Amino acid sequence: MNRPTDGVPALDDLAGEWTGRAELNHLPSLRNQWGQGHVNGDLTSLSWLAFPPYSGGYHTGALRIDGSVPAAERLRWAPWGVQRAAAAGGVAVTTEVRMGYERSRLLWRLALRNTTTEPVTTVVEQELLAPFAHSEVDWGWLYGTPWNDGHHHDYFTTERIREEAVADRPLQVQFLPVGERWVRLGSPRVPGIQRDEDSEPMLLESELPDHSTPDSGRVRAPGAACRVRGIAVRSAATGETRPVGDAGEHTVGPGTDLRIGTVRLGDGDVLRFSVRTDTAEQTGVIITHGNHPDSLQVALEDGRLALRVAGEHLVAPEPLTLGTWHTVAVLVGGAGAELLLDDSPLLTPAAWWEGQRWTATTDGATVSVADSRSAARSAYAFSHTPDSLGTAGARGHARWDITLRPGEETVLGVVLEIGDSAETVAHDAAAVAAAFPAEFDAVAERWRGTWNSAFEPGNTEFSGHLPTLRTEDADLARTYYLGALLAVYLRNTAVSPLGPVFLTGGPRLGPTTTFFWDISEWARTAALLEPDGLRRWILAALAQPYHRCHSFDTRNLLPVGNHYAANDHALFRTVKAYVGVTGDLALLGESAGGRSVLQHLREMAFRPSTLRATFGGGVLADFGRDAWELLECVPNYRDAVVSLNAGYVGMLRSLAALLRVLGDAGSGIAIGAEAEASLAEAEAAELSAAVLGQYAGDGRWMISHPEGDEVIGHCLDFELVAADMAEDLSADQREQMVRFVTGHLLDGDWMRALDPEDPVAPLSDRPDHGAAGAFAAWPGATSFGLCRLGRPDVAAGVLRRAHRATSGGLWGQAMEVAEDGGYRVAGRGVANRDSNAAVAVTEAVLAGLFGIEAGIESLAKDIGTTRTPYGHLENVRAVGFGLPRPQRADAP
Repeated sequence: MNRPTDGVPALDDLAGEWTGRAELNHLPSLRNQWGQGHVNGDLTSLSWLAFPPYSGGYHTGALRIDGSVPAAERLRWAPWGVQRAAAAGGVAVTTEVRMGYERSRLLWRLALRNTTTEPVTTVVEQELLAPFAHSEVDWGWLYGTPWNDGHHHDYFTTERIREEAVADRPLQVQFLPVGERWVRLGSPRVPGIQRDEDSEPMLLESELPDHSTPDSGRVRAPGAACRVRGIAVRSAATGETRPVGDAGEHTVGPGTDLRIGTVRLGDGDVLRFSVRTDTAEQTGVIITHGNHPDSLQVALEDGRLALRVAGEHLVAPEPLTLGTWHTVAVLVGGAGAELLLDDSPLLTPAAWWEGQRWTATTDGATVSVADSRSAARSAYAFSHTPDSLGTAGARGHARWDITLRPGEETVLGVVLEIGDSAETVAHDAAAVAAAFPAEFDAVAERWRGTWNSAFEPGNTEFSGHLPTLRTEDADLARTYYLGALLAVYLRNTAVSPLGPVFLTGGPRLGPTTTFFWDISEWARTAALLEPDGLRRWILAALAQPYHRCHSFDTRNLLPVGNHYAANDHALFRTVKAYVGVTGDLALLGESAGGRSVLQHLREMAFRPSTLRATFGGGVLADFGRDAWELLECVPNYRDAVVSLNAGYVGMLRSLAALLRVLGDAGSGIAIGAEAEASLAEAEAAELSAAVLGQYAGDGRWMISHPEGDEVIGHCLDFELVAADMAEDLSADQREQMVRFVTGHLLDGDWMRALDPEDPVAPLSDRPDHGAAGAFAAWPGATSFGLCRLGRPDVAAGVLRRAHRATSGGLWGQAMEVAEDGGYRVAGRGVANRDSNAAVAVTEAVLAGLFGIEAGIESLAKDIGTTRTPYGHLENVRAVGFGLPRPQRADAP
């Protein structure tokens, strides 16, 4: 076993404990250095698998014991794999799945032990599915996953199929839509995640725009030229038929987008309508239930009726008769779906595993799966030859008949290899299966070596290393090292031409995506661990159109999503941290997107005149009314908010300090570095006064709207004011801000982003930015703010407790309040199981408790120390700590 670096805990000690299924609202993730995936509620299946350029759909197949699918009763996460356990009669079943280290490979270890006093004979059956596709495009936050029809992100359909993996006889749950939805006529909008409208504040479980990349190919379909009447739904539960909206006649054309009414379609319900078209061989949408990827949709394709629903697509063999009214009925249910034309069955989708797209074959020793729509090829192999091995459609099936003496255990190994060559994946899977115990153990051993390297100066895996924290405070140490582990866990070495990148989160989202905001929350730590990679990432990020996106696909270097108001501050802060850690002033002269890095910093810090508010005093920056650009779910957090205005104060002051470090030659400004620095400081002073004018007392701040000001109690205001304007605050203001955080936001092992007593709290229940919990970065950012306000003791208390909220693994995007008052990784909606923003707790230890802020000011004088009452740091490699201060000659 790899021995840990002196003073660093062994990686095994940071693995999670066995946790009951009922305690986990979000099941564990599975990662390696190339890909990511999610375990399901049974004992073996996985979903949301992605090893770019390969992405997986549906799931990989459930384990049956004597004909039934045991649900996982307990789970245990480790960086190298996930264990699941359950009792099946007199047999204790424990499984563990690992991803091959830097491989598109999965390894399952199935252990069965007789817990009775008599011999037990049991039938073990493993379903073998490999619905993988090869794609070089569509790697956005909502990345494309393969379906029998097409390639797109269908979040809740996949989640329904994941839940169904525990069923002995799986239903076609993908045909059962979630919730009440609008019935629409004509051209549907391009959907995101369960998004029907874009005019209301967002709920995490029901809203997210189409955060795909420009190369995804998703375009808005036209409406069909037709007339529609008599839209109604027949309820299977009551037998009643009720009209939807106006049952009269509607004219539909290519540009029509008409909402008729809302309806919920339950199991066995039928959507009916009559349609007439007079146009031959046309293609367009007639009717859609909702605006979702899994929406039931009836269309015309070359004049023929077509049905799309939940990844299935069927087209009638003959065109619809022109000039005639036809009755169309679509039944949806767990048993399947069916479209009837004039009361006669016309289109019936097959079960998703029956081989429409993927075909499984066997040579008697392995099972191979081929994708008919891409180059993807997969193969299963086994450490012990199955007693029976067969295929049907897309599925393989392996069976072992096992007899166990009392107390006896047997272990089976299963390997899945993914690639482009059928011969290669079959060969490699068989080779690994033949040496299964050693190959399985090697995965964990490689992870241990990577962990040790993260703290070793001069290691060969990272371009830098992290400081070793020595402390008697076991809780503080665990939080610090779990944050460091999260950075290592989300580091991917294969998805990007940039080299190693820190993915933002997942695994249900973004296997190649990085957000500007999230990495800025721990940019100092990233610069310490992977300075070369962060440098490349900065140049790539600044080359993106960051004034109209929030993140980018690091594989194809394409923008993703809508603009975030925090982008300027986030990117500026990341560059500042990198330069402050490394002293690499040469970066400032590098070109990114047609401008030097220094020019980007100038443009970010000096707000354009168009950003200045036209209300109030006209000094504060106005960030607009689009809730998607700020805190998403907090409906009044818009216009001139305090947080990002304080961030502009910090940027202006840091720019002034940087210009003085560079001098006239380095800054390249005609008026001279000192003159421009003075201008930046003057604008910062004006803006700082305006921010302080928004103080509402008792630690709260006011948002300025055109209609007037209103008070809010949100942690983001505290964090950025404390980080960027601590010196501007009076002693009373500092004390009040600390008292507000401790009295209203900090809660048990975590915190709430929004004061639960705030008037807007009932309208903002998201567990990342609202009152139901807090985003992964907020406890770390709040702790840093507490240190900046002179209360490291309170900060240390927050950090000591933070590790208890990890739900048996690491932190997720949203940590929610559980029924017992504790905190756990949120599972509802689109929350991520992993979020790199939580590395902010490690950042808070370094920059907060030890004061190693690694800013521009650190280039000129010592800031921070390696010894405090909280312990001491070893192997700090930053300017002033092992690295020399740069000279002006090093500047661009």
